Amino acid sequence: MDAAGVGTGMADDSPTALARGLLRACERGEPTERHLSALAALDDDDLRRVREERAAAVAFWLNCYNAGTQLLLRDHPDRYESVLRSVRFFGHPALTVAGTRLSLDRIENGLLRGGRSKYGLGYLPKLLVTAFERRYRLRSCDPRIHFALNCGAASCPAIRAYDPATVDDQLDRATRTYLDATVTYDADRDVAHVPRVCLWFRGDFGGRAGIRRLLRDHGVVPEDATPSLRYRGWDWSRAAGAFVE
Repeated sequence: MDAAGVGTGMADDSPTALARGLLRACERGEPTERHLSALAALDDDDLRRVREERAAAVAFWLNCYNAGTQLLLRDHPDRYESVLRSVRFFGHPALTVAGTRLSLDRIENGLLRGGRSKYGLGYLPKLLVTAFERRYRLRSCDPRIHFALNCGAASCPAIRAYDPATVDDQLDRATRTYLDATVTYDADRDVAHVPRVCLWFRGDFGGRAGIRRLLRDHGVVPEDATPSLRYRGWDWSRAAGAFVE
């Protein structure tokens, strides 16, 4: 399909621009129908860069996830508040890409995390993998995505509109900002209190050693520190729309 035929009237109808535009529309409270229709109408040829280029894939799926969260919170807030949130919210279709309805779970675990289970602390493969996920998933999991994905909870990181040309710098900034705001280090006891996502997805970070390396690399513990780790609680209070540049 010719990208120009998507019919949104936007200057750039590439998939990455469409996802970014959808997220910006969510941020501004603008209509989202044309963006959603354009993403749904994409085909495999349109998604070639997303399929073949890591930076395009990371930016695209991050923006799809964060936009999908905002759409679900707008249209189905009751699902978020449900005691069955893990199924009713995260398993509910959030948006459609190339004719495939995608939930937040499928975008995060089936695509961005390269097909890893949401259970097992990041050490287990995802058992039910669809053909779409096999075709478009990233080959490896970049743990920095956990400081970029916003699921609507008060403890979530802020939302940025990611761009393929700068996505690595943006992920570094998102990671550093979130760690600065959430990590505390007790030098006397050599203990670091870290975000709950570091426990939930410990395998994505390379275990405890990988978490410590991340903390040192981003300057939230001393370069020679090997602290014991304590995991903070998570505030699930609904908090939509935490956007930053």
